Amino acid sequence: MQITQCPSPNFGPRRHGGPPDLILLHYTAMSSCDAALARLCSPEFEVSAHFLISEKGGILQLVAQEMRAWHAGAGSWGDCSDINSHSIGIELDNTGRTPYSEPQMAALEALLPQIMQAWNIPPERVIGHSDMAPHRKADPGRRMDWCRLALQGLSVWPETTPDTQAPDFAEWCQDAARFGYGTGQNMDVKCDAYLAAFRDRFRAGHRGPLDSEDMRIIQDLAQRFPVDGGRANA
Repeated sequence: MQITQCPSPNFGPRRHGGPPDLILLHYTAMSSCDAALARLCSPEFEVSAHFLISEKGGILQLVAQEMRAWHAGAGSWGDCSDINSHSIGIELDNTGRTPYSEPQMAALEALLPQIMQAWNIPPERVIGHSDMAPHRKADPGRRMDWCRLALQGLSVWPETTPDTQAPDFAEWCQDAARFGYGTGQNMDVKCDAYLAAFRDRFRAGHRGPLDSEDMRIIQDLAQRFPVDGGRANA
């Protein structure tokens, strides 16, 4: 796997002083990889990521993994609210309207294991930008093949289990928080946004009222991958 160095000036030290323990996937939502690279390396915009993967599968490294890139913004996963200090950010050259290319997915599948092994990051801590900030972000979007990643141990996917009880929005929110969505925030206010992000990841394209399948999936994820069973973050 070849990685091209394209240093960005937009980074700083990790504020908690420890290693990264999350990986965050994004799409660039820009017209081209070159345009995204220019934005991520411009001091004017004060944004960056550790890696950028082009549609053709080229991997560019913009920020050293030890450092804090500026890619996440406001949001949380579990009790962690400074996502930038706890994460590695990977941007994928995609507008959000088209499928991710096969070379790009192959490059992502080559890069993720190296990062996960280097920092001892488990699959359940590979998440999307929309997972930690669904009220303002939609990336990497419903076209990201999370199931494909999970089959290789690079993310998580729900197991097939019997149907659960009738839909209960309050209970869904509780299990969503156990998995990592919105813990420490007012879930009653933002839960609709978390449900939309959850569906984009685990039920791509599904809309409508909360149903028993939403309940089944979130209960399975919360039981197998409770966020308090992972890292304690600040």
